[in-house]
Amino acid sequence: MCGICGFISANGAPADHAVITAMNERLRRRGPDDEGYMVRGPVALGMRRLSIIDLQTGQQPMANEDGTVWVVLNGEIYNFPELRQELESRGHRFRSRSDTEVLVHLYEEHGPELVEHLNGMFAFAVWDEPRRRLLLARDPMGQKPLYWARIGDGLVFASEPKSLLVHPAVHGELDPRSLSRYLFYEYVPAPWSVYRGVYKLPAGHRLVFEHAAAAVTRYWELPAPEPPAAAAGQGGTDAAPRLWELLRASVRREMVSDVPLGVFLSGGLDSTSVLAAMASLMPAREIRTFTIGFEDPSFDESGPARRVAEHFGTQHHEQIFSVAHLLDLLPGVADYLDEPLGDASVLPMHLLSRFARERVKVALGGDGSDELLAGYPTFQAMRAAAVYRALPRALQRAVRWGVNRLPVSHENFSLDFKLRQFVRGAAAAPELAHQLWLGSFNAAEQRTLLSAELRAELDGWDAEAEHAARAEPLAGMDLVNRLTRLYAETYLAEDILTKTDRASMAASLELRAPFLDPALVRFVAALPPALKLRGNETKVVLRRAVAPHLPAGVLQRPKKGFGIPVARWLNTELGELVNDLLAPHRLRRQGLFDAPAVARLLDEHRGGQHNHRKGLWTLLMFQMWYDRYGEREAHLSTVANRFG
Repeated sequence: MCGICGFISANGAPADHAVITAMNERLRRRGPDDEGYMVRGPVALGMRRLSIIDLQTGQQPMANEDGTVWVVLNGEIYNFPELRQELESRGHRFRSRSDTEVLVHLYEEHGPELVEHLNGMFAFAVWDEPRRRLLLARDPMGQKPLYWARIGDGLVFASEPKSLLVHPAVHGELDPRSLSRYLFYEYVPAPWSVYRGVYKLPAGHRLVFEHAAAAVTRYWELPAPEPPAAAAGQGGTDAAPRLWELLRASVRREMVSDVPLGVFLSGGLDSTSVLAAMASLMPAREIRTFTIGFEDPSFDESGPARRVAEHFGTQHHEQIFSVAHLLDLLPGVADYLDEPLGDASVLPMHLLSRFARERVKVALGGDGSDELLAGYPTFQAMRAAAVYRALPRALQRAVRWGVNRLPVSHENFSLDFKLRQFVRGAAAAPELAHQLWLGSFNAAEQRTLLSAELRAELDGWDAEAEHAARAEPLAGMDLVNRLTRLYAETYLAEDILTKTDRASMAASLELRAPFLDPALVRFVAALPPALKLRGNETKVVLRRAVAPHLPAGVLQRPKKGFGIPVARWLNTELGELVNDLLAPHRLRRQGLFDAPAVARLLDEHRGGQHNHRKGLWTLLMFQMWYDRYGEREAHLSTVANRFG
């Protein structure tokens, strides 16, 4: 696990070692154990290493026997022992036990198609010197990030934008459309980033750069669901035990490590399933489990997690997340979130990662299950939304009027909050409705929120239409599979996995997700929709699969989420920060938001008329990012001082 970066200089000029060194330094938290460089002609590669496998001889960049092919890797290749054995049988010689070296020799055999042979979470770069070819690739589900930008007829890449921004040719200007995307999604979806001219390599894609041209192609996607007749055999009793065996196999692969590892445990279905699979493979008393609790009981899950840990007999560790912790974390949040992210759970995730890192270097978690198996409350809301859409418009307006006048509560997922979110999106087509339920500002709200100058620059473009276009290729599938695929490509890849990557790597911890194993994902994608969602029962097949292995009560627990009391804190401990970052004079100077519109949101939230915690937190996180990265002139001045 590490951070990687590199570039091919424009016009074939010799690569500047000082530039790659500065880029690499910005990734230190991703890899505090070691660093490495390769600078040859116009090409430079850099890496920061968090040593997990082959602690003594796994240094990067790595080369083949004659030094013509070089690689840097961020992540883990779980099937590297099998690949190594096959490559050795073909005559390849290895100098280390590292999974990284497998990529070099696999590239020699298969070229850019090597990605089709990998099982892992990864982002890597291969430099093929004889062909003057640079290959970039990102894992199928998007667990590891990779950003890139053109620099004249050259190219620069890095694990995080903060590293790219050090390169003198990357200016870091705000992309107005990506600001709108962020307000709509609470993150910026691939292939875009918040910076104009800087792109994310999407999950399951590779980029080949040669002859001064960059070609991005998809190499992996969720398989199409089986037709009803073929899927009928998977609708019986065989699907659940098969899923359990696939989960155990994935956990077994992801337990490979030369350092201690643990489990992030909430006491809910997903993390408990991962723990149960792990406990079936090793003595539970050797497993370390980690939990975060909250002082507010409506957000706290430490009790159920503790009971699960006691059932299995793990070495359990828990910590309470307080307002003091929040205020301690916030000053640094914009640094490791070098794109704005409106998901407030990144804060407890980072605290949990720091807490776990005191005892382990690797942890397993339950990410991916909700998106692949229709596990969110938004899926349960679909039947009610269908009824709502069938109502006459006048009756819909009456329902919205009544819901918006309910007393406001700041409890976790309170009834008034859920109903207000429901009526925001219920009238829209399902693909759009789900995003309106998840996001902060729809197109109409943005027309009020954004400044007149920014609205003019957007010139009628809006993120809702772009989202609808993204969903169009899925139109031939059943509704559940359409939505789970959309969640996997957007919310999972660009929110959940971005959050876990940044929060864990900022603590120098590797976080693995067994539910995202390709074999397990392929199996789940092909299942009939009734095994994912039946009435109000979510994750149907997973519940059947793990029921014999879980303690009593876990299957009945309602989904709670990993939230924090943002709504209340915005009015109390965070009030001073809110007043500063959303001050009218600051907003007018930036020229991005309409100051009176933001003031109305604040007044309504503080006066108890509405719970605007999602929108206000999204704005607050943008402002924190903007202070750190959004001022182009300040960035250019920093670059000039460093390299001028």
